[in-house]
Amino acid sequence: MKYYIVAGEASGDLHASNLMKALRQRDTEAEFRCWGGDLMEAAGGDLVKHYRDLAFMGFWEVFLHLNTILRNIRICETDILLYEPDVLVLVDYPGFNLRIAEFAKENGIKVCYYISPQIWAWKKNRIKKIKKYVDEMMVILPFEEKYYADRGMKVRYVGHPLLDAVSKDLHGSEEVAQFRSRHGLDEREIIALLPGSRKQEITSILPQMLKMVPLFPQYQFAVSVVSWQPKSLYDKYLKNSNVTRVEGSAYPMLANAKAAVVASGTATLETAMIGTPQVVCYAGSEISYLIAKQLISGIHYISLVNLILDRKVVSELIQHDYTTQHLRDELRLITDDAANIARIKEDYRELFALLGDGSASAKAADVVLELARRK
Repeated sequence: MKYYIVAGEASGDLHASNLMKALRQRDTEAEFRCWGGDLMEAAGGDLVKHYRDLAFMGFWEVFLHLNTILRNIRICETDILLYEPDVLVLVDYPGFNLRIAEFAKENGIKVCYYISPQIWAWKKNRIKKIKKYVDEMMVILPFEEKYYADRGMKVRYVGHPLLDAVSKDLHGSEEVAQFRSRHGLDEREIIALLPGSRKQEITSILPQMLKMVPLFPQYQFAVSVVSWQPKSLYDKYLKNSNVTRVEGSAYPMLANAKAAVVASGTATLETAMIGTPQVVCYAGSEISYLIAKQLISGIHYISLVNLILDRKVVSELIQHDYTTQHLRDELRLITDDAANIARIKEDYRELFALLGDGSASAKAADVVLELARRK
């Protein structure tokens, strides 16, 4: 079978790569053409475009890059027609992927969507497009199945794919045991900084994170950096600091950390699965923030940890609340307050139990293959 897969972000690259591995186990002659990243390419995908050329965050930023986005959509549409896949698999990234779903359906191509757009938070009318253009929708959050069912659409709940990615044996692994020596870190406790992977995230979020370094002199700080961003972007903020840069998987860093400051996104859930207390933060352009505030309704949290449990588990510092004083105070609560730390870790265990049995990629692969073979 021929599979065309589109993922536009780092998290989508991870989940799509695991889906590809599961598909190849079921279809030994599988061929993949994809938009994604290094992980999808390593899994055997013929990479058309890397997500570093696709990831624009915020309404204003999308507006500024609208011509590029529209050009990429046209390139993707043409490439799909030339490839003639048995099935198109779209992974999250709704602004782009729902346009591609419409085009594919109109051209007789079967469409499978893996990881639902967050229509329960905003742009609820997207469900009309999903009903019309998507043959199979697979959701990964436990409340999403009911949300769709209440609106007359059957979807498949497969569980969260991060359970496939975060090993239960992580803390006992050699990679975790050697993390400090490999990165030249001493025995002091570590605070991990995860500012995201997009340029807009890094420039908006990392500077405030770094203001914590002199305020917590008893700790050493490590920051997650991505290889596909230019070194000069990080040098601007880190050049004269004693913060350790960690490239590649952030999991060993988080497993060694006492606490973490994490940009809102998939990394908040990864941090919870590893068991590290965290403060979640978000900052972007003021225009994008104001537009989002108007559009999002009925949602009280931005982090997946709080959203899934529907209560405040970890603190969220958003836009104007993301200040030096607030971050310092919240960081102290997850480094010094033993009762608060114990409460967070207990909530993490409850979260973990809600997210499935660790077979999301396998279940998703079964759905994709079933659709590909469907006459």
